[in-house]
Amino acid sequence: MFWADTIADEVERRYADTIKAGLPIIVRDEKTASGRVHVGSLRSATLHAIVADVLRSRGHLVEFHFEINDFDAMDGIPSYLDAAVYEQYMGVPLCNIPSPEPGFANFAELYGQEYVAVLKNIGFDAQIYRASELYRSGVMNDLIRKALDRRATVREIYLRVSGSQKSEDWYPLNVMCEQCGNLSATRITAWDNELVTYTCSSDTIAWAKGCGHTGTVSPFDGNAKFPWKLDWAAKFVAKGVCFEGGGKDHYTKGGARQVAEAICREVFDHEPPYGVFNEFFLVGGKKMSSSKGNAATAVEMAEILPPHILRLLLLKSPINRQLDFDPDGDVIPVLFDTYDRLAEKYWSGVVDDDSQLFTFAHVPEERTPITKRYLPRFSQIAFLVQMPHMDVYTEVAVQKGDDLTDEDRAEIALRSHYAKRWLSEYADEKFIFTLQEQLPDAVAALTESQSDALRLLAEKVEQVDSTDGQTLHELIHAVRETSGLSPKEFFGAMYIAFLGKDSGPKVGWFLSTLSRDFLLKRLRREG
Repeated sequence: MFWADTIADEVERRYADTIKAGLPIIVRDEKTASGRVHVGSLRSATLHAIVADVLRSRGHLVEFHFEINDFDAMDGIPSYLDAAVYEQYMGVPLCNIPSPEPGFANFAELYGQEYVAVLKNIGFDAQIYRASELYRSGVMNDLIRKALDRRATVREIYLRVSGSQKSEDWYPLNVMCEQCGNLSATRITAWDNELVTYTCSSDTIAWAKGCGHTGTVSPFDGNAKFPWKLDWAAKFVAKGVCFEGGGKDHYTKGGARQVAEAICREVFDHEPPYGVFNEFFLVGGKKMSSSKGNAATAVEMAEILPPHILRLLLLKSPINRQLDFDPDGDVIPVLFDTYDRLAEKYWSGVVDDDSQLFTFAHVPEERTPITKRYLPRFSQIAFLVQMPHMDVYTEVAVQKGDDLTDEDRAEIALRSHYAKRWLSEYADEKFIFTLQEQLPDAVAALTESQSDALRLLAEKVEQVDSTDGQTLHELIHAVRETSGLSPKEFFGAMYIAFLGKDSGPKVGWFLSTLSRDFLLKRLRREG
């Protein structure tokens, strides 16, 4: 069963009364906009967006809420920003920090909107809101009051669930300093059921500088924010969430999810939503980090893959399995091949898990129906766009054996665009081919048997009227058997003669694109 169907089944079971009452199933996800969003975050977005998508496809009313968390304090400076400029903002809410680029209201808007644009591009549309709006609107006020009133219970939960010891004078809230605006350098010292008293000190936390101010302020309407685990639990309640998962690291024993669920039940008197974990998205075997600046960003990923192929990448592995992607290898060509295999099954009428995967790899508006068209192999397109003597459309038409439709041409244009991008920025050297105008120096290293085989092939070619792909294919294999050479020795010699390297595309098809004159001269090593 397609992994999202399994999760959707459980959501239906748990929220049967909600569905029966005609109320929406609320799905929620969030991302802290602390820098360029790394590609790993797309795994969480996939979990929530596709579960919402599957539930909608079953006829249910669903709302997918995505939060740009702009109210977290800056706790690290991305490596691509000037630390000297931004160190003064350590501990300040992201929504109160200037944007590194013009045209955005604040730091969080720059990176938050950048990520939301990627989500929209791949069809993960959601109702967007900001954490600052949630706090400033007063929606969190009652929850803040409960947490302060029941702080002893909060401390006990931290100790019981995660083993974290909080001192008796600890308060489960961070208040914003009225003097300097810092959220992390403050420490609440008293609560009188309406106001909190606090101090702002550099001794509160190592990486945020306090101003020394002591004050009394209302903790409501955006003047304060919960620490992370309480914040998560509070949002379950504030947004009425039915389904929300999270990264594998949050689901460890005693981790953030268990703490948040306990707080939700015991402090906020609310049953937490159903959730499952998503495994990490690795790039080249490495877990990415936004703050460390070693991330392949979500924006970059959306630029190297078209939306339906990126969705396929994100959906094809169960959400609880690690996903490793390396654009430098052959992952992208293989990914296109996987799409083509699924398409062939889908268009032949096969209904199974693969057809479900293929369906949801497309955005909803593309599904009725999914346009049937000829799908040339991505690896062949990647070769063709490197051969200036070859017209891509003409060659694909030959492969198809029929005239190209408008849909075929659109597919060729799309694959050509992404093949060029992959070749120019990521492809390994073994995928880079150049037809050698002059006889490559490497032919000097060919053995006598290899050279004899090439000359024999030239003789055979000279004897036939046609040099189409099928004719050359038959000649090549007949000569190879006569030569006594291994396939690697024989085909390697031909690739060296024409491409200057010992590997290449299907050789019969490739040689058929060359002029007869050029083909014969090169096989005879005449130039």
